[in-house]
Amino acid sequence: MLYRSLLRPLLFRLSPETAHELALQTLSFAPKLTKRFLSDRCKRSPFGELKRFGLTFSNPVGLAAGFDKDGIALRSLAALGFGFIEAGTVTYHPQPGNERPRLFRLPLDKALINRAGFNNEGARAFAERVINNRPDCVLGVSIGKSKLVSLDHAIDDYLKSFAAVYDVADYVAVNVSSPNTPRLRELQQATQLDKLLRALQERNLQLSQQSDGRGILPLLVKLSPDLEREELQDIVAVAKRNSVAGLIATNTTTTRAMLQTRADAVQACGEGGLSGAPLRRRSREMIATLYNLTEGSMPLIGVGGIFNADDAWEMISAGASLVQIYTGFIYEGPGIVRNINEGLRRIVSREGFVSLDEAVGSRAKGF
Repeated sequence: MLYRSLLRPLLFRLSPETAHELALQTLSFAPKLTKRFLSDRCKRSPFGELKRFGLTFSNPVGLAAGFDKDGIALRSLAALGFGFIEAGTVTYHPQPGNERPRLFRLPLDKALINRAGFNNEGARAFAERVINNRPDCVLGVSIGKSKLVSLDHAIDDYLKSFAAVYDVADYVAVNVSSPNTPRLRELQQATQLDKLLRALQERNLQLSQQSDGRGILPLLVKLSPDLEREELQDIVAVAKRNSVAGLIATNTTTTRAMLQTRADAVQACGEGGLSGAPLRRRSREMIATLYNLTEGSMPLIGVGGIFNADDAWEMISAGASLVQIYTGFIYEGPGIVRNINEGLRRIVSREGFVSLDEAVGSRAKGF
């Protein structure tokens, strides 16, 4: 309540990116103090330990990639109760991203438009920062293509990023779906994706066999909401063939349909990916489609339009094993993690399930 009545109005007076940077810097200032005062209040494990792709999660609510790209506030963010954090997206080459302004709020729609363009300090700098500052939750790292690297050399670029973050990541998410890097989404095409994932898994195996190797890391792929069912079928086949541990659905969308914000105001924001409440239905539909295509055999992370426990429940019952938030975190504040976890526990019990695992995909056939 304090966030929505006091802090959010103040933050929303600032430009979106300035507010974002202020929040990150504040969180990074005193991680031990943040943990001391917030951890007991925020941390929840309503379903006990959750096993997903060989990792153990304290709860199913994670922070999506894009919020802490350079890993400067991971410990404080973990103290807010997240079961996992996906940092990044990082690229091998440091890059400033697209020109500002590049982040816009649509409050009437509870949405954001961003065209950040993978602004980050680079995969090596990320790993150096995080190696001695790991959060006390599962840490995923999203990797993407450097803008200066052509599509023909994308595989080598991804391999360098993967090797750079191998020692600090619990899992690696391959971002081939951001709309803000030219031609990146072409890597979702089956032939291209197959080559990329095969090369990454070969490097994964090589690194795991070194004397100081940490074993084979779970490799996940993040998908666009703008894909058709036939494309999803091809992607699932490629993912299975390359022993992908899970799929993340979805990234932001380039569509602007069914928005309450005036069309001229939306147009003034320009290009970029739309996230938040308008993406909720499409993301849920994609999770259900992927769950049915994989017959529930591959863990799915649902992200898009999750603002409360009911939203999280809809995503889980559609087939998500875990969920992530981003825009909901910005609009609802730090209490959202605790509220979702506590609300999910009540909903799962109300629906007659003993465990969260029983509920996963329970309504997928209805899509």
